[in-house]
Amino acid sequence: MKISLFYEFALPRPWVPDDERQLFQEGLKEVEAADKAGFSTVWLTEHHFLEEYCHSTAPEIFLAAASQRTENIRLGFGVMHLPPAINHPARVAERVATLDLISNGRVEFGTGESSSVGELGGFNIDPADKRTQWEEALEVSIRCMTEDPFTGFKGEHIQMPARNVIPKPHQKSHPPVWVACTRPSSVQMSARLGAGALSFAYTGPGPLADRVRGYYDEFENACEPWLPELNPNILAIGGDLSMMVAKTDEEAVKRLGLGGGFFSFGIMHYYMTGQHTPGRTGVWDTYLDAVKEDDTLAYGPGRGAIGSPATVREFLRGYEESGVDEIILLLNPRSHEGTMESIELMGKEVLPEFIERDEAARAAKAKRLEPILEKVEARRKNLVTPAFDEDYAFGGLPTGRGGSFTASEIPEAMAEINEGRVQAAQRLKDEAEAAQQQ
Repeated sequence: MKISLFYEFALPRPWVPDDERQLFQEGLKEVEAADKAGFSTVWLTEHHFLEEYCHSTAPEIFLAAASQRTENIRLGFGVMHLPPAINHPARVAERVATLDLISNGRVEFGTGESSSVGELGGFNIDPADKRTQWEEALEVSIRCMTEDPFTGFKGEHIQMPARNVIPKPHQKSHPPVWVACTRPSSVQMSARLGAGALSFAYTGPGPLADRVRGYYDEFENACEPWLPELNPNILAIGGDLSMMVAKTDEEAVKRLGLGGGFFSFGIMHYYMTGQHTPGRTGVWDTYLDAVKEDDTLAYGPGRGAIGSPATVREFLRGYEESGVDEIILLLNPRSHEGTMESIELMGKEVLPEFIERDEAARAAKAKRLEPILEKVEARRKNLVTPAFDEDYAFGGLPTGRGGSFTASEIPEAMAEINEGRVQAAQRLKDEAEAAQQQ
């Protein structure tokens, strides 16, 4: 089982002017330490307008910075929202490929639909359309990464003509694809697609074992892939998977503070029961009030990799026994200094045994999947894509409104450039003539 980190970049109020800069700078230091410690992947979510709960609105920017401070840790979108009003699929392909190139092929391409009123409403997306938008956008973004040129697409939500989308990713044909899965049915869907399942698991390692078996049964028996590259993997993430490791259990709980339950509370607030006034509602204050009523919201036994190295090792072994391929440990609001020590202790006293066992487990899994992959590939569905019209070309000035509008800024700029070139040439000529006369 791989062990990874997950960032939402929560930032509780009250805020002071330097808070967000400090939040990201501390995060970069933590990821650099996690790379040295041996964590498998750092996963960043993407959310918009969910103040206090998540300030990770441009994960590709943070991951790009992290890529230049690390060597081995993989860089995961957990997830990138694919509805085209949020991220156009051509831009998705460009950003994922660029990050893959500058990181030397370390990107994990996690995808999702978006689920909150704040985000869907903020981008004027009808919730009834979000699944079909995700389906179209995933196809287009993957084709943009792999086709030379992309031959075009006409769907219900996305229409795009032929273009050669550049650059292309370092990982061929494309980085591993993952799907956000909040329900067992979406885990099954990801298996049928042949993508990895980013599975939210709130029920502990016992029930997770059934979910893992269900994923691989569905992959073997029902996967009809169209993705060029398969990614048969399932990982676990959840509100009860926080991380804080210290020399003693008591010190770990103290360093985590009250932040351990903020992820789950934020989900309830923004996705289900809360009413939010932008720039006014105090989410952290509301959370603290709830904790006063029920202190188990903040921390409870067995809720994450929280405690001494011995306690954390035992906790993680339970998930390892479930058969899950990877577990993501969430960094809720907590002490940065405590987190740095936590990462160091994980690297020295917890991760080595899991890394060693994971190497053997991956080799055994690859052997076990060989005949299954043959069965799956035999069911492969070829996408029906437009043939490229070799006579097609684009060019000239942009026009619109039935030809009544023509964008003129470039001709005007070019005329100014040409005038400058003519004047410069004339000055040189004049100077040369003046020199001859002397």
